[in-house]
Parts: sequence; structure tokens; C-alpha cells
Amino acid sequence: MTCIFVAGSRAVSRLNPQVRERLDNIVKQNFTVLVGDANGVDKAVQQYLAQCGYREVVVYCMEDCRNNVGRWPTRAQRAEPGSRRDRHYYGIKDLAMAQDATCGFMLWDGESKGTLTNVVNLLNVHKNVLLYLGPKKLFFTLRRFEDFHEALHANGIGNVPAFLISMGVREHVPGNVQLAGLG
Repeated sequence: MTCIFVAGSRAVSRLNPQVRERLDNIVKQNFTVLVGDANGVDKAVQQYLAQCGYREVVVYCMEDCRNNVGRWPTRAQRAEPGSRRDRHYYGIKDLAMAQDATCGFMLWDGESKGTLTNVVNLLNVHKNVLLYLGPKKLFFTLRRFEDFHEALHANGIGNVPAFLISMGVREHVPGNVQLAGLG
């Protein structure tokens, strides 16, 4: 069964026709959508899939789900007691989705560190990613880190390694597959 990890920025609350068309293709193929519970893209995707009456959705969250518009099954993740509710805390659920997914569909607004981390996590475990660059309204299929660099160049980023470091995102080190966002 194909499971697609769909995510993006919390700053994006509406899905444009291009993105909705891609989601319609996922629905037509009856793929399972793995989505988080945050406001922004997660909630917008949930709202769209609920309007479509789509049931093949699993919502990932930390302990308690903040958003589950369609009342779909959930996969709650746990953190150490007393953990700060920051990017790394919510990244635990993202790591689980990257592991559980067959591939990813990431909607990047040109600023979200979390979305970039999700792309890196998927590529680190050799899973393809469809990356939508919102500012340019372009889709890129990423199979390798070279594809990722080309997509970021298309978004006007000259020095991709320096940009990723400035965003706090670490890429794959050959021979040492690990997920980003763990430290």
C-alpha cells in the first residue's frame, strides 16, 4: 500500500488549484495520506480531504491531536516528559511519518525549516519527494540530494549547503543514514 507523507508550512492555510489537483490524483489512486495535526498546510490538507469525503488518512500527532478534521485514525507519538513544545518536539511525529511513508509531498513556502527537514528525512531514507515550491508555483520530483539542490537553486538559492546550514537542516552523510532534526 502506498502511503504519502503530506506536509508544509504552518504559514500556508490555503491550497491552490495546482496542489488540490495533486491531492485529487492521490485520492483517485486510493493512496493513504499521512498528515500531521498542525495549523497551516496540515489543517488545510485535512479540510480538503474531509470535503472530498476521503477516508484513507492517518493523522500523526504528539500525545493529543490538535486538528483531526475528518476524525480519521491517529498515530500519537510520545516525547520525554517535560519536553519543550518546539520544532524538535513536533519533529518526532514528522520523523515517524518519514519512516512510515512510501514517499512524500512537501509544500514549501520558501521559509519553513520543518518542511526542509522533512524533505531531507525522506531523502535520507531513500524515499522520493514531490516538492512544490510555492513562491515559484513549480513542482520538482526529488529522488536524490542533487535533485533537491536543483530545486532550491530554482527558488533563487545560490549556495544550497550554506543555506541549509543557516536553516539548521543537516543533509545525509554518505554511508551514515540518519534522520535530520535529532540534534
